[in-house]
Amino acid sequence: MRLFFVAVLVTCLGAVGIGYGWLNRPFDLSTPTVDLSIEPGASAKEIALNVAEAGVPVNPTLLYWWFRLSGESRKIKAGSYELDPGTTPLSLLRKLVQGEEALRSVTLVEGWTFRQVREALAKAEYLKPQSQNLTENAIMEQLGKPGTPAEGRFFPDTYTYSKGSSDLAVLQRAMRAMDKKLDAVWAQRIPQTPLQSPEQALVLASIIEKETGRGTDRPLIGAVFSNRLRIGMRLQTDPTVIYGLGESFNGNLRKVDLQTDTPWNTYTRNGLPPTPIAMPGKAALLAAVQPAQSKALYFVAKGDGSSQFSTTLDEHNRAVNKYQRGQ
Repeated sequence: MRLFFVAVLVTCLGAVGIGYGWLNRPFDLSTPTVDLSIEPGASAKEIALNVAEAGVPVNPTLLYWWFRLSGESRKIKAGSYELDPGTTPLSLLRKLVQGEEALRSVTLVEGWTFRQVREALAKAEYLKPQSQNLTENAIMEQLGKPGTPAEGRFFPDTYTYSKGSSDLAVLQRAMRAMDKKLDAVWAQRIPQTPLQSPEQALVLASIIEKETGRGTDRPLIGAVFSNRLRIGMRLQTDPTVIYGLGESFNGNLRKVDLQTDTPWNTYTRNGLPPTPIAMPGKAALLAAVQPAQSKALYFVAKGDGSSQFSTTLDEHNRAVNKYQRGQ
């Protein structure tokens, strides 16, 4: 009887040793990485099969029972994962339970137009281009804002996503971020602002963003445009004209362009244009609702990224002669 128990004990210890060795032995992957996708609601058996079908040389039944016996099979999170050559059955389960997905990122830059945003999303790695064949109106309808112009509606930032995510999901997050930022800055607007709504603040912020060569100038540029709006003076800002020209703009803004009327030409039309002209960042949003305390009505680029501000037309003309005409 004693020999029987000894044999059983040795057998059990051997099984434990084999199991321990299997759990800690790296998979013999034939590629540098293996992409694994787990759908929401997948069972432990389906997940084990997915691992094997993804290219991991493992017995799915054995892997399934490891998931079950661990007691954590129901904690496995759906998502997209990358398995490297050092992955073991033990580390695989840990990765799946902790949701350590393979993340990528895409950066939306301040001052970009919606066309540039779409181009960046189209080039983003492992991002499903579900918006690729949709019109701007159709995209906004998918995002829950039918009839809202897409221009300027997305907050410039770096957004991470898991492999296989939709570009519409990234746009949704960027849109919600802009809504949140816009609501926050609108609540901080100065009492004497000429702006009537958050939408007007977004439009003005987009102009400030495109007019700014140096960040410290944003509040003063905001002051110039706010002062002009307050007295009914036309904004006369080149970026709006360029935006209105669209793809016909060749990089050279001519006098005839300033005289060609479009809904965005602030030389020919009073007030703000009908939509934003780009994505403003937080600093530009704040400059729109909290401009500097200044009576300036004009500004001209100095050539070093900064601007010279003037309160009268005579001062402005002298600044133009100095910085633009070399006089």
